Amino acid sequence: MSNEAASAIPRRGLLATGAAAAMTLGGVSFANAAPRDSGEVTRVVTGTLPPGAPDYVYLPVEVPRGVREIHVSYSYERPAVPVGTLGNALDIGIFDERGTDLGGEGFRGWSGGARSEFFVRADDATPGYVPGPVSEGTWHIVLGPYTVAPQGLGYAVTVTLRFGESGETPEPVYPPERARGRGRAWYRGDCHLHSWYSDGRRTPAEIGALARAAGLDFINTSEHNTHAAHPHWAAVAGPDLLVLTGEEITTRNGHVVALGTDPGTFVDWRYRAGENRFGRFAREIRRAGGLVVPAHPHATCLGCNWKFGLGEADVVEVWNGSWGTDDEVAVQAWDATLARGGWIPAMGSSDTHRHPDPVGTPQTVVLAETLSRAAILEGLRRGRSYVAESRAVTLALTASDGRGRTRGMGGRLTVDADTPVTVRAEVSGAPGTVLRLLTDQGVVRTEAVGATGHAVATWATTPQNAAYTRVEVRRAGAMVALSNPVFLRPGES
Repeated sequence: MSNEAASAIPRRGLLATGAAAAMTLGGVSFANAAPRDSGEVTRVVTGTLPPGAPDYVYLPVEVPRGVREIHVSYSYERPAVPVGTLGNALDIGIFDERGTDLGGEGFRGWSGGARSEFFVRADDATPGYVPGPVSEGTWHIVLGPYTVAPQGLGYAVTVTLRFGESGETPEPVYPPERARGRGRAWYRGDCHLHSWYSDGRRTPAEIGALARAAGLDFINTSEHNTHAAHPHWAAVAGPDLLVLTGEEITTRNGHVVALGTDPGTFVDWRYRAGENRFGRFAREIRRAGGLVVPAHPHATCLGCNWKFGLGEADVVEVWNGSWGTDDEVAVQAWDATLARGGWIPAMGSSDTHRHPDPVGTPQTVVLAETLSRAAILEGLRRGRSYVAESRAVTLALTASDGRGRTRGMGGRLTVDADTPVTVRAEVSGAPGTVLRLLTDQGVVRTEAVGATGHAVATWATTPQNAAYTRVEVRRAGAMVALSNPVFLRPGES
């Protein structure tokens, strides 16, 4: 085993690579490792990244012919730091000989900080990585210094090439785009969850079983910065469970769920808000048939808070996992957008990672024509949906003009400005809660929900007094259910 050492990298090592600020290290050479029928060769690279290191550091690896598998492991120093000071955290992934261009074809996997080693070969790969030939050329291991301690981030990367006959790459089989369903109906789903194909701990099969137990009709796979899981969900799908494919694009300025994209779609994450590149990738998500959903936009974790604005959003996740302060802020910010005349549908998801995180808490309930990818995405896009804490809770909201015209969630009722409108909200399965009707002016009606868990509230208004109406159900302040609005538009009836 040989050792190649790299000292602390000077700032002049920065390169513009078409992605966020990046640095390229000296390459790892296997020039003297002649192809052979079997055996392996290992190189070790060590170095230190300084505080203020760029977002991504690339380690070129010259791969010769005849390689069956590339195996990478890494470690890094975790020195003690004062309270309130960020310590070291280092992510990792890999690009193949096709290069590291932003949005290019070279991506072969990412595990962030969830794994200390991975392998790639033609017939298999570590979860989060894409199987395929280990072709001759310059590969790049990508290091992501998420945080760097004041002492710097010392690292060691071990690269092993294993020679021999390459296996066959399996043809991917993806989940079907339609399940049995119940025709036009309300379908329950969880659109943001993680398996062991990124930083989750559950298998797809385990998540599928939990989704069925939670009464879900559909789920969306959303691993961090990788699409490698997509083929592994086919066995989970069935007549009773629609599995959509997507990705959680985890940038340094916020996370976005690519919801329901074409299977096999990879969306790059290596950019910040100030680079004005997000619009390109939002369009890429839509071209792949998906929705752009900012995730937990007001979360307080480093890099989680959404900085890209909502101009490209199709839907916004206002409730993520157990109800908390950041969800409250998200709902208030969303409501302020509605009051200003903006319209972005709201949704909620579990963002489950591991036991005991529940699947389907919360869940988004969508009115769709069929249980199919196209119909579910259309229902979400139009805001014909609400969010509930569990399968036990059902919510209804309508606005009627008294002449037979009624609109539901996501709809628009257009009548003369002074025409009386009756708003009706109904909840079931929520004992010990309070039902609240809200408009752009705030809460206009409340109704206590007793031990039966069922309540109905009605309210009379006109379009000149309320631009929209929506409903919340709360228990001791925490959200139990949340509807998308019905808009009241003044105009000729």
